[in-house]
Amino acid sequence: MIKLLHAEWTKLRTVRGWMIALVVAAAAVVGLGLLAGGQGSCGRNGPGSECVLPVGPGGEEVVDRFGLVHRPLTGDGTLTVRVRALTGLLPPRPDGREEKEGGSPRQAGPGAGGEPGLAPWAKAGLIIKDGTSAGSTYAAVMLTGAHGVRMQHDFVHDRAGADRAEWLRLTRSGPAITGEQSPDGTSWTTVGTVRLDGLPATAEVGLFATSPQHTWLSRNGVGMTDATGGPSFATGTFDSITLRGAWRNGPWTRTAVGGDDGSAGDGDPATGEVSVTGSGDIAPAVSGLAGLGTTISQTLTGTFAGLIVVVVLGAMVMTAEYRSGLVRTSFAAMPGRGRVVAAKAVVLGGTTFAVGTVAAVIVVVAGQRVLRANGVYLHPVSTAAEVRVIAGTGALLAGAALLSLALGTVLRRSLTAVTTGIVVIVLPYLLALTVLPTVAAEWLLRVTPAAAFALQGTAPRYPQVENFYLPANGYFPLPPWAGLAVLAAWTALALTAATIVLRRRDA
Repeated sequence: MIKLLHAEWTKLRTVRGWMIALVVAAAAVVGLGLLAGGQGSCGRNGPGSECVLPVGPGGEEVVDRFGLVHRPLTGDGTLTVRVRALTGLLPPRPDGREEKEGGSPRQAGPGAGGEPGLAPWAKAGLIIKDGTSAGSTYAAVMLTGAHGVRMQHDFVHDRAGADRAEWLRLTRSGPAITGEQSPDGTSWTTVGTVRLDGLPATAEVGLFATSPQHTWLSRNGVGMTDATGGPSFATGTFDSITLRGAWRNGPWTRTAVGGDDGSAGDGDPATGEVSVTGSGDIAPAVSGLAGLGTTISQTLTGTFAGLIVVVVLGAMVMTAEYRSGLVRTSFAAMPGRGRVVAAKAVVLGGTTFAVGTVAAVIVVVAGQRVLRANGVYLHPVSTAAEVRVIAGTGALLAGAALLSLALGTVLRRSLTAVTTGIVVIVLPYLLALTVLPTVAAEWLLRVTPAAAFALQGTAPRYPQVENFYLPANGYFPLPPWAGLAVLAAWTALALTAATIVLRRRDA
């Protein structure tokens, strides 16, 4: 077997076209990856000028911007309010555009500087927080634009309550924070109780409002063609404000947490009705059309072009021998035809994996510098995630090459094998990123070899964050290793079929 592997390696490295193909695949991954740096708004002087996001209690990047009317609570206590109204303002709707699927219904007429309406995750309610610095620990009970009553804490935790409630109550008892809801202020239901072990003895408690970025979509008959949007605003109007417990004496304070983003309000909680307006969010930071920045996945856009090259190479490694008649010599020297296929697979797969991995290392390391130098905010990822993305890119290219090798073995003709490989491996990914609706795109990326692109995904999804979780934005329907398993299954089945066919027919 060692001699057979050596022979196959000699063939691969001595055929100039095959080596050129490997170089072209690597160049496509590196070149297109570094050219796709894009332009951002964080300056052009490298890492020192990039945007900086606050970090939550769990170490994740967060968005923490909202309007707040608050006062200190030392020890245990309760804040009860009636939410008289939750209104909002969306960015102007371009003519002929329809709203994101699942969004709020269209409101009549434009408002001042925007269109009246609520973003689905607009929110207003009661919050307890460790001071007013962005990223600090908190718990909140709230009414949302389209998701009913929620209890959220420390950015990543979310619990659903009723579809609607007029009254909200927030109670602190030591580290335990309880959120409750009521339709009438008399009959109360607990939404949830959470522990904030890092909350100090004196915390800020009050009324808040915020609303995330909102995007309008333009659609044609088959999928999304354009998107536009901007900041949205939410205004919570409260009355019947009741305090019990260890509240400090003094006035209520208005604060725009996270920066001055248009937060405002009217009234005084101490005397009656009060309104709070805010824009931003209290949630994990995400990338995408409705989010900030990008991920290292964007630096690997050249993988698609490299994939086409290795599909051609994989088919040619076998079909070229059929065309030249060299395959007969190979089978004469090694009667075990299955071993010949196995040796070709080991040499081609190993070489393609090595080339793809080296190219990915260059792109991931240099690509991050290019993005930051262009002022693009790049979400940091762990070293383990970077290693997985780099090795996964090599595995994606190697798996595609082996699948194409099997197709070349079965079909024998170069044009037929290459065309089939592109249709099976490349086309599903292209369709998923361009013309297909989200449901169809995600289905293709679950069942076709293109599922292995999930190995390049580093962006987590959060159900409580409004965003476009699309493959085009780096969000894949399968976890990384499940995507690799789909490609591996296709490749194993194809190589098995190729071996069986090869044994049963003449060379």
